Amino acid sequence: MGSVRAFPRTPSRGAAEAWRAGPIPGSGVVRVRETQLDDYAAVRALQRVAAPYMVPWSLRQFESQRHAFPQGQLAATSEGQVLGVASSLVVRWDDFGAQHTWRTVTADGHFTTHDPEGHTLYGVDLAVDTTRRGFGVARALYQARRRLCRRLNLRRVIVAARMPGYRALRMTLAPDMYAMRVVWGDIAEPALRFPMSQGFQYCGVLRDYLPEDEESCGHAALLAWLNPLYAPPGPPAFEQAQRQRKCA
Repeated sequence: MGSVRAFPRTPSRGAAEAWRAGPIPGSGVVRVRETQLDDYAAVRALQRVAAPYMVPWSLRQFESQRHAFPQGQLAATSEGQVLGVASSLVVRWDDFGAQHTWRTVTADGHFTTHDPEGHTLYGVDLAVDTTRRGFGVARALYQARRRLCRRLNLRRVIVAARMPGYRALRMTLAPDMYAMRVVWGDIAEPALRFPMSQGFQYCGVLRDYLPEDEESCGHAALLAWLNPLYAPPGPPAFEQAQRQRKCA
């Protein structure tokens, strides 16, 4: 046969193999839009599975968030299915600083602390369908937050990441050292490593941030993404003069 070799014909796939090769429902293109009232049941279902340590949003909280800042309440969908949700608000970062809690920054989940005059987009919550991990849902929501930050000309995006592996090491490591070892790559902690993979920088640990999160012993890692396109409205002296006029 010379240099040409005959290869056996590939056997035809059975019914089981054909099913495996077919597209998985909800695995199409992921699109992000603002949440709607009709999404409430899906949001609660996602939160129950992705964040069982917290009580899902009540209808009052959900409506209050959408009323306060509809652009910051996002849903990732594919083929009509809600695969992930993320909620955010805008705050004056100086009013909270590096040792705030979940309840103080969110007004207990009602987002009445949203301030259109602020310069920081605060990512409060993100929940993804656990059966759709690896489909880029969380990445799409993070990208949508960064786009929103740029569109509103905000200075930064702030998120608080869980540290669910900390409870097992709490007797040997302080929360700050645990987080640093995750940053150094000594400890695998996907909840903290994922925001870092999206361009966020580790800034420290928020102690007693969310007591209900027993796996993290109530603590959370603080991370920030700086908007490279941020354009200040004026020099610092101009901003100070504007504040003085408002207070006068």
